[in-house]
Amino acid sequence: MTKLSAPYFTNEDAAREYLEKLRWPHGTVCPHCGTVGKAYATKRPGKYRCAEKECRKDFTVKVGTVFEDSKIPLHKWLLAAYLLCSSKKGMSSHQLHRTLEITYKSAWFMTHRIREAMKTGTFSPMGGPGQIVEADETEITPSRKTWKATRAKRGDNMRFVALVERGGSVRSRVIDERGMGQVRAAVRHNLAPGTILHTDSAQGYKGLMPIGQHEAVNHSKQFARDSNNGKVYTNSAEGYFSLFKRGLVGTYQHIGEQHLSRYLAEFDFRMNHRVKLGFDDMARTDKALLGIEGKRLTYRRINQAQAV
Repeated sequence: MTKLSAPYFTNEDAAREYLEKLRWPHGTVCPHCGTVGKAYATKRPGKYRCAEKECRKDFTVKVGTVFEDSKIPLHKWLLAAYLLCSSKKGMSSHQLHRTLEITYKSAWFMTHRIREAMKTGTFSPMGGPGQIVEADETEITPSRKTWKATRAKRGDNMRFVALVERGGSVRSRVIDERGMGQVRAAVRHNLAPGTILHTDSAQGYKGLMPIGQHEAVNHSKQFARDSNNGKVYTNSAEGYFSLFKRGLVGTYQHIGEQHLSRYLAEFDFRMNHRVKLGFDDMARTDKALLGIEGKRLTYRRINQAQAV
């Protein structure tokens, strides 16, 4: 049996049972009052009623998640999450709508909901004493097809900064202004004390870190150089940019400015749960499914989303 033919990808009841075990390993959790293990099953499969006297409300495993009120079968949601998590450069909504045999609009909505689930609500500082974090920023240039309209609307390209732990995780932030102010703010906010910062020779990084905690490489002269803090380069960040842009050009083709933060969350998530860090495709999918709680999205909210 191949992974894609697993029961939870082809059968609604199996998908529900799989998600229940994943979300409720210690017993049902009422999304209304938070009570654990005190709900009982109703006559309708998958529907529970809280036994707490002050609550007594009905719920399913989808309540309070990005899946709530969706008419799309749950096994198709799980399959969509698996396909998005296991595709290194992502999967387009057009491809998903053909694979799942649903409308393009539904597939587009699903992918944005899953990307929202991939976002991490709280972040611990990156790096630490003596650890190296690379920082670099890049621009996304519109295609020739959309160049005139995009330039007329924005006046410049979309930008984002990526912070990459040497051999570890990555964290990206949208930059919606010119200059280096938001880049510097992102570095200050996300790095732990004592971290060694590696950057290119951009003037905006100067004076950002305490003396001895910032190393720069001049890319007009060299790709890397040696120092007391190890090899100085930003190749990890540039490799991440390359992967993201290949996904943009080859898979997504166009990303709206208001949705850029979600696409970055998607690529950050896959990078932070890659095989090298101990995650296979199914483990990566399970991690994404654990992020569905408390992130309900309506179609209008997705369309009106602003990059943050």
